[in-house]
Amino acid sequence: MSQKQKSKTGVLIVIALIISLIVWISFTFFKAYQPKEIILQGQIDAQSYNVSSKIPGRISEVFVKKGDNIQVGKKIFSMSSPELNTKLLQAQAAKDVAVAQKNQANNGARKQEIRAALSQLHKAQAAEKLMHKTYQRVDKLFKSGVVSEQKRDEVFTQYKAAKFTTSGAYELYLMAKEGARVEIKDAALAQEKIYNAKVDEVNVYLKESIQYAFHKGEVTQILIHSGELSPSGFPVVSLVDIEDSWAKFSIREDYLPHFTVGKIFEAKIPALGDKTYKFKVSFISVMGDFATWRATESGKGFDMKSFEVELRALKPIENLRVGMSVLLTL
Repeated sequence: MSQKQKSKTGVLIVIALIISLIVWISFTFFKAYQPKEIILQGQIDAQSYNVSSKIPGRISEVFVKKGDNIQVGKKIFSMSSPELNTKLLQAQAAKDVAVAQKNQANNGARKQEIRAALSQLHKAQAAEKLMHKTYQRVDKLFKSGVVSEQKRDEVFTQYKAAKFTTSGAYELYLMAKEGARVEIKDAALAQEKIYNAKVDEVNVYLKESIQYAFHKGEVTQILIHSGELSPSGFPVVSLVDIEDSWAKFSIREDYLPHFTVGKIFEAKIPALGDKTYKFKVSFISVMGDFATWRATESGKGFDMKSFEVELRALKPIENLRVGMSVLLTL
């Protein structure tokens, strides 16, 4: 190759390098001025449930363990409460007393009491009859001038008193025969209902000593174990229903216009690989919370707020777990 050809080749190489450098710089500046992708990170959340008891007591046995997938009606735990058994005996005894009082009111007086009242009535009637004859005799003697008016008045008063005694004995006989008043019977019946309700109440609490799953899910925590005391209403076992899950994002307010209820996004879950999943916006919080975002512009900026946004997968996602990160690109 001649010297002239070598010089020409060198010039072409230099020109090519310069052109390459210009293209690279142009491409770099082009990319630098292109709008950057906004990647938002959220996490998977799911509906959780706590299984607890209305009554305090000692846990006898827990029938599940962490990681168990349980269905509705599965026995979760049992507990013992000797105090409730004692209360049941007390309520049952009070109920028996109320039943006896009701029966006494409904049955009325005993036959012996009725016969005794009737005997008192007959006695009063006989005394009244005697005093009536005595008064008639004394009145005749008074009219004949044999006895004084004072004596006649005394006998007449005794006759009237005998009549009142007979009337009182008759009323007592009717009371014994009719039995208790309607109000007393109603009160006795109401008292029985009260203690029936108390017995039922204690039985309801006793049923609470065995708890069953009211919702399906996976056992995530066992907070109280066998032999430990459980306060009233304190969670003993926690469940999570992963089928009722969603992706939760905290969206800065200047990104919020990208989100509307019903809009569909594609997002990645790094823990499950590079596959993308379709999510639909199901909820946007109506209240914002302060976050640690920077001000929009120095000097005239303002603190940004964030809004909670929930997205639900359009199809079930296998191997999904609570807390997995979700990446969404705007």
